[in-house]
Amino acid sequence: MLGGTQNSTEHCRSIKISNFKRFHGRAFNDPFVQKEKEKLSYDLVPMKNGGVGVKVMYMDEEHIFSVEQISAMLLTKLKETAESNLKKPVTDCVISVPSFFTDAERRSLLDAAQIVGLNCLRLMNDMTAVALNYGIYKQDLPAPEEKPRIVVFVDMGHSAFQVSACAFNKSKLKVLGTAFDPFLGGRNFDGKLVDYFCAEIKSKYKLDPKAKVRALLRLYQECEKLKKLMSSNSTDIPLNIECFMNDTDVSGKMNRSQFEELCADLLQRIEMPLLSLMEQTQLKVEDVTAVEIVGGATRIPAVKERIAKFFGKDVSTTLNADEAIARGCALQCAILSPAFKVREFSVTDATPFPISLLWNTEAEDTEGVHEVFSRNHAAPFSKVLTFYRKGPFELEAFYSDPNGVPYPESKIGRYIIQNVAAQKDGEKSKVKVKVRVNTHGIFSVSTASMVEPVKSEESEDVNVETEVESQDQRPIENSSDKNIQQENIRKIILFFFSPTQTNEKKGDQPPEAKKPKIKVKNVDLPIEANLVWELGKELLNMYIETEGKMIMQDKLEKERNDAKNAVEEYVYEFRDKLSGPYEKFVCEKDLQGFSALLTETEGWLYEEGEDEAKQVYVDKLEDLKKLGTPIETRYQEAEERPKLLEELGHRLQYYATIAGEFRNKDEKYIHIDEMEMMKVEKCVSEVVEWMNNAVSAQAKKSLDQDPAVHSSEIKAKLQELNNVCEPVVTQPKPKVDSPKEENPLNERSDFKPEDMGEDEKNSEMPQQNGECHPSDQNTISMDLD
Repeated sequence: MLGGTQNSTEHCRSIKISNFKRFHGRAFNDPFVQKEKEKLSYDLVPMKNGGVGVKVMYMDEEHIFSVEQISAMLLTKLKETAESNLKKPVTDCVISVPSFFTDAERRSLLDAAQIVGLNCLRLMNDMTAVALNYGIYKQDLPAPEEKPRIVVFVDMGHSAFQVSACAFNKSKLKVLGTAFDPFLGGRNFDGKLVDYFCAEIKSKYKLDPKAKVRALLRLYQECEKLKKLMSSNSTDIPLNIECFMNDTDVSGKMNRSQFEELCADLLQRIEMPLLSLMEQTQLKVEDVTAVEIVGGATRIPAVKERIAKFFGKDVSTTLNADEAIARGCALQCAILSPAFKVREFSVTDATPFPISLLWNTEAEDTEGVHEVFSRNHAAPFSKVLTFYRKGPFELEAFYSDPNGVPYPESKIGRYIIQNVAAQKDGEKSKVKVKVRVNTHGIFSVSTASMVEPVKSEESEDVNVETEVESQDQRPIENSSDKNIQQENIRKIILFFFSPTQTNEKKGDQPPEAKKPKIKVKNVDLPIEANLVWELGKELLNMYIETEGKMIMQDKLEKERNDAKNAVEEYVYEFRDKLSGPYEKFVCEKDLQGFSALLTETEGWLYEEGEDEAKQVYVDKLEDLKKLGTPIETRYQEAEERPKLLEELGHRLQYYATIAGEFRNKDEKYIHIDEMEMMKVEKCVSEVVEWMNNAVSAQAKKSLDQDPAVHSSEIKAKLQELNNVCEPVVTQPKPKVDSPKEENPLNERSDFKPEDMGEDEKNSEMPQQNGECHPSDQNTISMDLD
C-alpha cells in the first residue's frame, strides 16, 4: 500500500521526500500541483514530458527524478524488506489507490511498479481493500440467495476522506457505491493548528514560521502530536518547541473544545460525502447494518460523533485503523497468486466516475455520444459495441461528469480503429469494438474486429462463426468477467450505428418469411491508442535502466558503508577491551602503540577517511587486525585452555581406571583382548606425557606472550585419545546361547495326542497331579504356532 506519507531515502539520502502520491499522472502546471508545491520541503520541477519532477542530491550530484521513479524507489525498498523477511524473491503485489484516482493516475502508478520489476496483479481501491479485510473473516454472512448485509466503510486518512457502501454475502462482496472528498484529511486539521500557532507566535515572539521551511515543518510535527493528544484528553495541552527560530523557545496551549471550534468548517464537510453515498445507492440509514471507520483522522472525537450522528448508530472500530487497507491488499494478492491457498472470496468493485464515448457518425459530420459505463457500474466489466463503417474511425473516451472528477482533464484518450474497409459490394462493414474497465479500474478499447462474409468453399480453411442477421434483427453480443457474468449478463448494452438504417420501430417493418444464414469470419483490427497520460516505451525503458543502475549503486554503497562501519566498530570495541579483559594479554609497549593507532584511525574516519572507497576501509581493518588478533587470540586461549586440559585429564583418568580393572580381572572387561588393552595403556601413557610437558611449558609463559600450547592441539589430542580407546573399552560382551531340551514332539507342528501309540502315551506323557499343570515344574512349555 502506498500510504499518505512516503519516504524514499535509499537513493536520495540527503532529503526526505513525502506526500508525492497525489502527483502521479499530473502535469507540472496542474493547479493542484502548484498549490501543493508551496507546502513541500523539496523542490518540484517540470519534466521534459510536462510531468512533475523532484530535484534532489544523489551521489553528490544534482538529479531530477520523476514521480514514477520516486515511487519506484519506495517500492524497491518495500520489495527488499519483504524479501528479507520472507527469505524468498517477491514478484507479485497488489497496490492500493484512492477510489477517486483517474485512469492517468492509475497508469502512472502501474508504470512505477513496472520500473521496479513488480507484477502488479491489481490496483485496488482503498475502500474495496478495507471491505475485503472485513468480510473475508466473517463467518456469519448471509447465504448468496438471502438479502445481503449492508456495511458502510468510512476512511479519513492523512489527505482524503472516502466512504463506500458494500453488500456482503457468503464468500462475496459487491461495492454498491463510493463517495469522497479528496481534499479533506488529517493534514487539513493539522493546517488549522499551524495557522493558529503561526499567528500566535508572530504576535507573541515577533517570528514568522512560514518564512523558513524547516521551522514550518517542525511546527507541523508538533501540531500533529498536539492533535493526537487532544483526541484522548479534554484538558489544556501545551505546545513547546525549543530553539524554534533564532534560538528562541516558543510555547502555546489548546484544548479540545477550542480545536473543534477552530475546525468547524472542516467538520461540516463530513456530511456531504455521506449524503452523496446514500443518494447514489438509494439506501436508507435503516438498511445499514454497521458503520466501520478506519484511518488515523477518524480518531478525532468530533469526526466520530459526526459520522455516528448521521447514521444514527455507534461506529465500529473492529478493524485496525492504520493497517486495514494494507491487510486487504495482502489478502487480495494471496487470492490472486497461485503460491497461496486462500478461501475463495469474490470481489466486485465499482467504477467511481461515469465514462462516455464520442465518435463521428459520417452523416454530415455529426457526432454521436453515449455513456458506456455509468457511475458505480460493476467492475471489471466488458461491453461489445457494433459500428458500421467504410474506413478507419476514431473513438474518444472521456468522463461524463468533469465537475465530479478531481482531475483537470476530463479526456481519457483517443482510439483509432485502423484497417477498416468497405465490403466487396461497397456496403459498410460491421465492426465490433470491445471496451473494458479492467481489474485496475482503467478504461480501454481492448479489441476491435471486422465481420466479413465467407464463401462456402472458403469456410473450411478459416475460423468462422454463424450469425443470423437482417435489416431489422441485430445480434446481441456480450463479454464480462467470470465472477459477474451471470449476474450482469442482462445488463450488457450494444450499439449499432448505420446511416442507412431508419428510426422506425421494428413493428413498422414488413415481416420476412425466412432470415438467411450468413457464414462470417472476424478479422482483428489494430488499435492506435493516444492516452492523456503515458510515459511511452522509450522513457519507461530508460527509467527501468536507471533504476537498475541505482539499485546496483545502492548495493555498492551499502558494502562501502558496511566496510567503514566495521572499522569504526573494531576501533571502539577493541579500545574498550584493552582497558578491560585484554589488558593482561598485551605488554605495556604494545599497549601504548596499539592504543595510539586506534585513536589515529578514529580521527581519520571522521576527517579524510569520511568518504573513501570500500577497499581503503578493508585495508585499514586488516592493518588493525595484525596487532589486535594476537591479543584477542591470547585472551581466547587463556579462556579455553584450562577447560580443555581439565576435560583431557578426566578422559585419561577414565581410560586408566578401565585398564587397571582389566588387569585385576574385572568381569566387566575380561572379554577384551590383551593386545587391544595394551594399545589403550600405551596411548594413555603417551598422552599423559604430552600433557605434562604442555602444562610445564605453558607455566613458563606469561599472559602477554603467545601460548606454548594451543587449544586446537589439546582438542586434537583429546580426539586422538578417544579414537584409540573408546572402541576398545566399549566392546560388548559376546552373547552365550542357553541350552535347549530336545523334544521329538516339537518336530511336528501338526502333532495330536491321539496319534501316539499306547506305549508312547505311557512312557512320554507325564502323570497329572490332579491340577491344571503337570507336577514336574521343570517341564519346558512347547510353542506349536
